[in-house]
Amino acid sequence: MEKIIDIIDSIAYEKGLKVSDVENALKESLIKTAQKMQDDSLIYEADIDRENKELKLAQKIEVVANDDVKLTGEAREDQNDWEKENEVEGKLINPENFLSIDEAKEIDPDLEIGDFLSYDLEFESMGRNAATILFTNLEYKLQRFTEDNLFNKYNDQVGDTIGSVVTRVDSNDNTFIEIGEVKGILPRKNRIKGETFKVGDALRAVVKGVNISKEHGLIVEVSRTSPKYLESLLALEVPELKDEKIIIENSARIPGSRAKIALSTTEANIDPIGAIVGVKGVRINAVSEQLNGENIDCIEYTPILEMFVARALSPAIVKSVKIEKGAGEKGKDKAIVTIAEDQKARAIGKVGLNIRLASMLTKCEIELNVLEGATTGAQEVTGNSGEQQPTKDVSELASLFK
Repeated sequence: MEKIIDIIDSIAYEKGLKVSDVENALKESLIKTAQKMQDDSLIYEADIDRENKELKLAQKIEVVANDDVKLTGEAREDQNDWEKENEVEGKLINPENFLSIDEAKEIDPDLEIGDFLSYDLEFESMGRNAATILFTNLEYKLQRFTEDNLFNKYNDQVGDTIGSVVTRVDSNDNTFIEIGEVKGILPRKNRIKGETFKVGDALRAVVKGVNISKEHGLIVEVSRTSPKYLESLLALEVPELKDEKIIIENSARIPGSRAKIALSTTEANIDPIGAIVGVKGVRINAVSEQLNGENIDCIEYTPILEMFVARALSPAIVKSVKIEKGAGEKGKDKAIVTIAEDQKARAIGKVGLNIRLASMLTKCEIELNVLEGATTGAQEVTGNSGEQQPTKDVSELASLFK
């Protein structure tokens, strides 16, 4: 048994486990082996003495009152009631797990009801198969610990972007990847339309979830279509996002086509949209290139829902917005947006992209109320000739400088 004690630290290091986890796995495996080789109705305990490099196995016996019903299963008038009273998890209690207080006092006068006696057992005396059973049980438990650690590790990374290498692409265009010590999958539905991968390609994606299947074991599902992937890419390009000087309040994507992000700032001297776009669009263009040329609209967030909906429909110019609480499908808020006829195409966007994204971003069902005629603001700016006219009356502006 000493050899097993000596390799605990090595196992923990090689498998990336805590020493305490390996020790617990070893103790549980030893108890399972004793139950298998001797009697599974008896109570066992195992302990590791690191100082003396010993692994101890013992049978536990509880001290009970002299008349405790657990002590005997002898025939009595109502044997069925006794069995029901002394049954735990479908198994009849073994009387050998208990010792009356009078008998216990003969062994040790200091013993009290509820105390336990331990009788050491020799593992070597359990027969040839004991070592094989112990090894099998230990290997199984260590594998469970390893899987649990990996599951927790990658489950904590849900929403984070990770790098990987493509190992296989199946006939359904699902892309299998290698992420450190585990396998991952980029399902076809999580891939941006039009992009393809081949074996050996480097692939970046956001962790969507961790699953355990009979076919693949523990596998990490990643996505390149999630709004979280867009947010994580922006965080890599924009230091202000990492420093939380700029906050992405919400985001919406039609992968590979267009996206909208709502931004706010914690510092008054920072322009959130300008910081995200970067000088000459260098920051946002770098992210767009990684998303197959996806167009990204930046919108300044406001908690005033009417104003937020109007901004989300940009570049359309909105006349008014009325919110009806819970009037939409599945209890969503409904925004009735009034626009001029010449803004309808802008509000809806190509194949309905703009209004869909605005609805996703604001979490509102949007209904357009179209008025005949052109936008008033546009008429005032362009004039009848279609050319910009100079401002003639500046009296109101002048009053601002008095």
